[in-house]
Amino acid sequence: MSKTVLLTAGGTGGHLFPAQALASELGRRGWVVELATDERADKYGSAFPARQVHIISSETIRGRNPIALAKTALSLFRGTLQARSVIKSLKPQVVAGFGGYPTFPPMFAARMTGTPSILHEANGVMGRANKMLAKGVSAIATSIPLANLPADLASKQVETGNPVRDAVLEAADQPYQAPVAGGDFKLLVFGGSQGARFFSDLLPPAVELLPEDLRSRLSIVQQCRPEDMDRVQDVYKRLGVSADCATFFQDMPKRIADAHLVLCRSGASSVSELSVLGRPSILVPLPGALDQDQAANAKVLEQAGGAWPIPQSELSPERLAEEITRLMNAPDKLQEAAANALKVAKPDAVSRLADLVEQMAAGKGERP
Repeated sequence: MSKTVLLTAGGTGGHLFPAQALASELGRRGWVVELATDERADKYGSAFPARQVHIISSETIRGRNPIALAKTALSLFRGTLQARSVIKSLKPQVVAGFGGYPTFPPMFAARMTGTPSILHEANGVMGRANKMLAKGVSAIATSIPLANLPADLASKQVETGNPVRDAVLEAADQPYQAPVAGGDFKLLVFGGSQGARFFSDLLPPAVELLPEDLRSRLSIVQQCRPEDMDRVQDVYKRLGVSADCATFFQDMPKRIADAHLVLCRSGASSVSELSVLGRPSILVPLPGALDQDQAANAKVLEQAGGAWPIPQSELSPERLAEEITRLMNAPDKLQEAAANALKVAKPDAVSRLADLVEQMAAGKGERP
């Protein structure tokens, strides 16, 4: 008799990538995988490994405008009815959610139908959608111990780590090679699955401030938003700097593995991949977040000695040029940071989470 799991995730890479990793692992174990998400699901690389993708109505809560709140509530209610119909049809043994408002209807519908459910929190601080769902789930899987988990939910917490995609595990076989004196220095820059204008504004003037002998060694791979592409490429061309710019890299795990240094945001998937691949990084947590989840993620690598987090408010082109100069002249520090990043990696996170799914299915909703 086939075993079915319904995965649900918001439509960004940070939510979909760990769900994709779990889908692949459960597929190898003989499970039938279905996905409930929103219309953004196919934007981030290869198609999701599910038998079917169910597009569920959802909406993010924005502000306190009564009309907007009413529209959001109606969308979530409609999505819950859709998700309940999907669950009644599929009769999955387990529903597993990975965060984002598109997970709210399926996870709430799982509670309504008495279906065992697992909530995965990738960040060091629980997100708003997950907070609202936490009391009604069977187990809460975490990447690291949560900073804001209420005491009455502590018994549900299971630390599995954050699953990384198969492509990351394959690239992890490539050991870190520190840059050699006078040789190419490979700098990778990205801002999460949706890119970051901040890096397009920051890096070109920082590169221009570098000493000529260092600038001539740079080989840059940079993710840019479409509207920023031309101006970024024009600066690098004028400076004679080798640069490969794109809006999205299908082979990002390989790009990270090839890098001597990574400059990026500190979303949960990025931090997990940096640790599993063992690559040194300058992390710039996304500012303005209500719960400062990216700052909490960055702290994990910083405490291990694997990264150098810098608040966006403190990172000028001058400061970045200083940091790049310091690290290009200190290959031993880069090598040490790469090794330290590996120390906090959980490459078996997907196996742990898949084990939890199977334990929940066997226990009929009781926490293992």
